[in-house]
Amino acid sequence: MIDLKTMLLLEFTTTAFMATAWMLVWIFCRQIYELKVIAAGFVAIAVGLFLYLQRGPDPSLLRIVTDNMVIKFGLVLWADGLARFLGQKRYLWIGTTCLIAQFVSWTAAVTFVPENLAVRIHASTAITTVMMGLMIRTLAVDRSQPRFLRWITIALLAEYVGASLLQSALVHWHPATFANRRVLSDINAWYFFQGHVFITGFFICLVFMVGMRLSMDLRDRNSALAREISIRRRLEQELSTSLEGEKTARKEQRQLMRMVSHEFRTPLAAIRYASDMLSVMLPNPEEPVSRRIRGIDEAVSRMTMLIDRFLSSERQEEGVLKIETVDIPALVSDIQQHFEHAALGKRLTFTGVVRLPGFQADVEMLKTVIVNLIDNALKYSGVTAPVEVDFSVRDDRLVIEVADRGIGIPEEEIGQIGFRFYRASNTSGTGGSGLGLHTCRQLLDYHDGGLELHRREHGGTLARLHLPRAGPMPKQTKERMTVEAE
Repeated sequence: MIDLKTMLLLEFTTTAFMATAWMLVWIFCRQIYELKVIAAGFVAIAVGLFLYLQRGPDPSLLRIVTDNMVIKFGLVLWADGLARFLGQKRYLWIGTTCLIAQFVSWTAAVTFVPENLAVRIHASTAITTVMMGLMIRTLAVDRSQPRFLRWITIALLAEYVGASLLQSALVHWHPATFANRRVLSDINAWYFFQGHVFITGFFICLVFMVGMRLSMDLRDRNSALAREISIRRRLEQELSTSLEGEKTARKEQRQLMRMVSHEFRTPLAAIRYASDMLSVMLPNPEEPVSRRIRGIDEAVSRMTMLIDRFLSSERQEEGVLKIETVDIPALVSDIQQHFEHAALGKRLTFTGVVRLPGFQADVEMLKTVIVNLIDNALKYSGVTAPVEVDFSVRDDRLVIEVADRGIGIPEEEIGQIGFRFYRASNTSGTGGSGLGLHTCRQLLDYHDGGLELHRREHGGTLARLHLPRAGPMPKQTKERMTVEAE
């Protein structure tokens, strides 16, 4: 005869190790969250077996009910965890009903007929059969695990059900054998032995199921990765094709811009020549005529500046910057002459106009930026308000300030001025496209310079641009410094 205490100790030790193993598996495979329910089932059964080991020869009624309830609770967790793991329908309400039935039947049995062991054994067999039947049903309808593995597990479950039914049959057919005996007697040791075999086999089957699940997950991820790589390669090819088309379109756009700009210059030169001839032929024109001639000159100057601005941007995109020493007096003279054509030169005041040796820049681009800033200052100021332009050197940088007493920029919008097509909210009554300051910032960025806008204390705007003494850094040097910084 097998010694019951030894059998319980062996089964408890084995189940405790299994519970620990499942907890570790769940910790390291958190994506299979259902394992925590199965692990909890092993823990509950191990606790129940431990309580059996601690039971004395005459346990209280509460201990008899509690010990068996813990075991059955572990069985319910197994059934629920297996259904979760295989993605099948859960019947938790059946498990809950079985636990309630176990509690009621055992409590009634140990209270009213404590000497009748058959009532408790039959009730336990019924609940075990129901829960094992649920697990068998879950495995039978599953298609995610290999067939042979599912049927081996079903056979183990069926064996345990058969052993439970056999125990009930023996109690029914040979009641004298079990009469007046304790539940935990050596005569029931065979039942715990086959239970130990079942738990070991069930554990092994679950391990193989988890292995198959991880293998299938890995295969699915590899397939998804392969599909993603294929999609990315296709998108890369489409992007490469799009980039080639974009390069071709940009090249054609630049060619069109050059052609249009060149073609615009010819009629503009003719208009300016005609305007100059009118001034010669009409030395003392009437005020309306004089005003219209000035309007023609101003319109021609604006159009010429716009063309120069676009051509300067195109030159930079192609990497063709004409870097030379900045001659401040000559630069101021050209700017003054530009605005004299529009009869606006008298409103300009230049200070700090001295030769500053060593400063390098694309003079044409710099002229475009300053002319645009002055043009903005004149446009948003009164018809007689002066505009001050100051040249200075600060921290070895060329600083040019254009100050006016015009409408100014709203404080909350200063940070947005300079974005393409953005215009301040107080400029709605004045024409403009929102490209001027954006172009200025872009041209200054080519020179490693910058543009700052400030509100003046008593109204108006101060535009301050600054450039390094040595001019723009070569593109290759910039790229190398960027790589080193990263």
